[in-house]
Amino acid sequence: MVQNLVVAMLVAGCFVYALWTLAPKAPRSRLAAALLKLPLPLLLQRPLTQALRQQGGCAACGGCERAANKPEKPGGLAQAERALCQPVNFVRGNFSNRLPR
Repeated sequence: MVQNLVVAMLVAGCFVYALWTLAPKAPRSRLAAALLKLPLPLLLQRPLTQALRQQGGCAACGGCERAANKPEKPGGLAQAERALCQPVNFVRGNFSNRLPR
């Protein structure tokens, strides 16, 4: 009986963790705001407060490495980003004697 109760609590905890982790930002922040209105222990208040403070989007705040390496010219791509945008070419043939370019 106790074993079933422990397993049920573990499964419920894993379900809540997976739901929280995979949920989009907007519902997660709304749920965090609603839960912070309740008297919760400090152990639960910290992650909920961090969930409210997280910013969405890429390079919006300038706090990450990618935002710091923005190109100076407007509309231009940095050389590293240009290299990532190159198409992939598949070549058929036997290249055992020479390396493909």
